[in-house]
Amino acid sequence: MFGRRMKKGPFGPGPWGGFGHNPRQRGRMFEKGDLKYVILDLLAEKPSHGYELIRALEERFRGMYSPSPGSVYPTLQLLEDMGYATAKQQDGKKTYEIAAEGSKFLEENRQLVENIWGRVGGGWSPEMGAELHEMRRELMGLGKLFGREMHGGRLNQEKLRRIRAVISGAARQVEEIIEEPDDTGETTSV
Repeated sequence: MFGRRMKKGPFGPGPWGGFGHNPRQRGRMFEKGDLKYVILDLLAEKPSHGYELIRALEERFRGMYSPSPGSVYPTLQLLEDMGYATAKQQDGKKTYEIAAEGSKFLEENRQLVENIWGRVGGGWSPEMGAELHEMRRELMGLGKLFGREMHGGRLNQEKLRRIRAVISGAARQVEEIIEEPDDTGETTSV
């Protein structure tokens, strides 16, 4: 499963899927330039500072995506430089709101904005998103366990061999589940 090239699955390339539709952008949520439209759309809902926008995007994607401050803050600066957003200091934070030019730009590009939201958010239902979020949380917990135990000295070569066998078996079982025919009788490939 992990050693061979994966076909594109229901969530993108690879066994767990990427968010982008372009295989070269595996793991990227947005295409180049998309984030400015999404942030501007969020600012149209309410003025926000960068951290609030990051949290709003995390909520919108049910914890499956969190933009980095290194992408949000430069985008906010770009929007301000373009005259699409204005910023003011409020409680020691820079709060942005959409400007009249930004509202006009957003409406002129409304279809594009809707397409972006549909593309990045339409790949899975809330129920599937919740399951994926829980699986991600469990996998991250497993990674943290390994980190603690590698430094704790409780793992030896024999234990690692047995753990690898369990993970390898689990990967095969996951692949078998994915390859099972769905309700329509078609096989779902990843």
